[in-house]
Amino acid sequence: MKLLQTQIHEIETETELKKIIQENENVMVCCGRMGPMCIPVYDVMEELEEEYENVKFYSMAFDSPEAAVVRNAPECRGFMGLPFTMYYNNGKVAHATSSIQNREQITGILEKQFSTVKI
Repeated sequence: MKLLQTQIHEIETETELKKIIQENENVMVCCGRMGPMCIPVYDVMEELEEEYENVKFYSMAFDSPEAAVVRNAPECRGFMGLPFTMYYNNGKVAHATSSIQNREQITGILEKQFSTVKI
């Protein structure tokens, strides 16, 4: 049951998240709500999905009990604003951000953390 109304694939369980980050080299997960700080991030992710073929983009509903794996991650300690965005490389957290991010900020992280350039 999809909780967020985005075009991004939505992760519904902790088990699914773990499987995705183990099976894909580069993964970006935006854990948020349908609110003013999160929607711009989802929009940028939708645009980047076509440009960064080597990165898998996902959303996760912040209020889902299953999202505790992101909310309670050590990398998110002290985060105050939504969304919590996690970048995974080779099964491990490579970077984490909190609050709204624009396209330039997100692409900068993708290129630095995943040593990638868009197609």
